[in-house]
Amino acid sequence: MDLMDILCCPVCKSDLELKVEREEGDEIVTGDLFCSKCDHAFKIEDGIPNLLPPDFK
Repeated sequence: MDLMDILCCPVCKSDLELKVEREEGDEIVTGDLFCSKCDHAFKIEDGIPNLLPPDFK
């Protein structure tokens, strides 16, 4: 099972789109997870996605 199959937007629970900026091998180092339904973006930095809703940042 792919991680993108189980991740969802923490705001509206819709699917997220992955936008890769930099990867090393199979690991995504930097990029964004974007929800087109509620228009929120969640940064990936140092291989770790920050999925905190905007209210908690």
